[in-house]
Amino acid sequence: MSKLDKESVIGITALLVHAANIDEIYSEHEKILIKNFIKSYLKEENEDEILKMAEKIEHNSNQLLNYTNIIKQNSMEIKKDIIEHLWKVVISDNSIDQYESNLLRRICGLIYFPDKECAEIKLNLLNKK
Repeated sequence: MSKLDKESVIGITALLVHAANIDEIYSEHEKILIKNFIKSYLKEENEDEILKMAEKIEHNSNQLLNYTNIIKQNSMEIKKDIIEHLWKVVISDNSIDQYESNLLRRICGLIYFPDKECAEIKLNLLNKK
């Protein structure tokens, strides 16, 4: 899989934090899943530091969907990986509310990721639980 630079990973991590926060429960388990995303792209970096930076961006940003532009410029393989990480965070609490589903639908639309493939990723992850 091709790489994302540090700035891109921080921006996408902010999007993952946003997905985790949307139900107003930001659990330790969600933080671990987000750190796994960071580690998968930035093996040499301190994932706690990256997470803190991303949390600050997410907290201060009402333009979070700007980060979808970073994703949009990448390969379908990276888009798929990011959507999978987003779904992992969303379904980690065993419930998917309408705001979480809506966020994923909006992100998929903004990055030109097929709805059908997004639904398949979600089903595969739910079946693994």
